[in-house]
Amino acid sequence: MAPTSPRQGVLVTGGGQRLGAAVCEAFARAGWRVWCQYRASREQALALCARLRDQGHDATAVEADIATEESRQALVAQISAVGPLACIVNNASAFEPDTALDFDADAALRQIGVNLIAPLSFARLLAKTATAGDGIDRSAIHVLDQKVYNLNPDYFSYTVSKLALERAVALQAQALAPAVRICGVAPGILYQSGPQNAANFEKASRANLLRRTIDPADVARTCVFLASTPSVTGTTLCVDNGQHLVPLPRDIMFVVDELLSPPASPTSCGSAPPQGGAPLRPGEAGSAGALE
Repeated sequence: MAPTSPRQGVLVTGGGQRLGAAVCEAFARAGWRVWCQYRASREQALALCARLRDQGHDATAVEADIATEESRQALVAQISAVGPLACIVNNASAFEPDTALDFDADAALRQIGVNLIAPLSFARLLAKTATAGDGIDRSAIHVLDQKVYNLNPDYFSYTVSKLALERAVALQAQALAPAVRICGVAPGILYQSGPQNAANFEKASRANLLRRTIDPADVARTCVFLASTPSVTGTTLCVDNGQHLVPLPRDIMFVVDELLSPPASPTSCGSAPPQGGAPLRPGEAGSAGALE
């Protein structure tokens, strides 16, 4: 799935660690020139790109504050001056706990700025790099969250921003065609986050239809697939072991113990269900909330 020659570039925002690092590695192994954007994760981004270069890949770490339009414009211009920018993976994500009753307006705007405005802006800037007849298949991939299809009210501002971005996939695909394809990828829970401890994550990461953890490399390979398949636009792929099909009223980390507790052995036919929850069944559980 390597891009056409000359080697085309991919910008991965929040690329220094967690899912972003997996995406950078997947694109590098597929033959792309990788630009790994970071803000605070300088050490991790530099180490990742050094390792990829040692393996014979083309990878560069670039520092930028994607929350500002000026910085976004400068970053796209910097990359385009080196070679064609064919794909942007909008992976960077702001994730702060709040609710509909207690959200702070400034904190909500910070999350909306990173999770919604920055991806929309990067897709627009990518479209503006297109010139007639240049032959480059451009794509912007918005990293979402399975909870946009499986709502619960926890992490309210984060969820609102991801919901808006999911709706924008189709809108931008229509508005920016044929210059840029717009796709989404919606992972399930990938990493321990927030107040979650390791034991809780181990349980929560398996609370899906397939009863197993999600490999971040699967999400990364999906991004490469979307960037390398010219016929796909305006759609989102869930990479979540079916987590979006098992809804919960709250984020999985808050209810996983009750959800996965085994039922008591019935003493007779028709006995009442046990107190304290039942085993996970399709249509009963799911969560997101572990993105960068």
